[in-house]
Amino acid sequence: MTPRTAAAIPIARPLIGEEEKRQILEVLDSGALVAGRRVGAFERAFADYVGVAHAVATSSGSTALHAAMLALGIGAGDRVVTTPFTFAASSNAVIHAGAQPVFADVDPATGNLDPGAVEAVLREGGIRAILVVHLYGLPADMGAFRRLADRYQVLLVEDCAQAHGAAIGGRKVATFGDAAIFSFYPTKNLTTGEGGMVLTPRADVARRARLLVDPRGDEEYAYEVVGFNFRMTEMCGAIGLVQLGALEARNERRRENARRLSSGLTDLDWLTTPDEPVGYRHVYHQYTVRVPRGRDEFSTYLTASGIGNRVYYPGLVPHSTAYRKRGFDGRFPAAEGMTAEVLSLPVHPALGPDEIDTVIDVARAFPGVRS
Repeated sequence: MTPRTAAAIPIARPLIGEEEKRQILEVLDSGALVAGRRVGAFERAFADYVGVAHAVATSSGSTALHAAMLALGIGAGDRVVTTPFTFAASSNAVIHAGAQPVFADVDPATGNLDPGAVEAVLREGGIRAILVVHLYGLPADMGAFRRLADRYQVLLVEDCAQAHGAAIGGRKVATFGDAAIFSFYPTKNLTTGEGGMVLTPRADVARRARLLVDPRGDEEYAYEVVGFNFRMTEMCGAIGLVQLGALEARNERRRENARRLSSGLTDLDWLTTPDEPVGYRHVYHQYTVRVPRGRDEFSTYLTASGIGNRVYYPGLVPHSTAYRKRGFDGRFPAAEGMTAEVLSLPVHPALGPDEIDTVIDVARAFPGVRS
């Protein structure tokens, strides 16, 4: 792949408006910068938006994953089945909790974890939890994963870092499992600059997560757990409250941009546009096409033409240096196929129709290797 360069139409552009800036200044003027009133309000508002009883804000999606694992009691000797085709934070959290990730292959149509591959692992026994990632903003098959979790009596955890507002049959992701997490990284559908959230229907899990995030507890300095400092700042909470109010409109802009892209590209026989199964609401954190031949040439061409693009993800987590050193490997044919073909195009809500048309026109003019 070519080095990343500035693009006339970037792959992502965080939207931070005047209201977010005003709220940040109010926090700074107040002198109360650590998690407090605004973070609490953001937790309640986000829990209400998703439809889950409890939410605990954190400093990042990665710390949310770590806290969720520990709050569920996952630890040494436990095994957690998850996807090899995602950002490493998901399986990193399993390792940080002292447990062992077990990787299963993905659905070649979506890139999401394949329920059939997961059940094959579950049949072998010794699995404590399933950790599902809703890749690119498309929900995984949560009906199937809920049934598997119940049948094999394992925990179900949702990594919703890329799926704010995504849903199946009107039911939002993060409502199917024992716990779920979100990331509020700058490029996400909702950003707080940096930040994350643990959501759970279980009061016991929420309480443990809160103690892990801020070990001071209800009675300050009366430590109940050996916790961390994973707190969200008041500035992040203030930004999150404003961003949450704009999330649905921005998701709809993403969806409209995706519709325009698919309409303009779907007839190309050398490229496959992303799918949205019936009843699923894809929120297009990424608009990811598949180019079976000439993907890297296409990427180079787009970059030279000023169109931002990225490969999410060029390799599998268990094949990375860090994981090979820990003894991981394995063959995952569908996931390996994805790494060779996927390419994400700009779809973010800061793009206007003219920019989307430019992406389409440039893509359609690609003269590269396709045979």
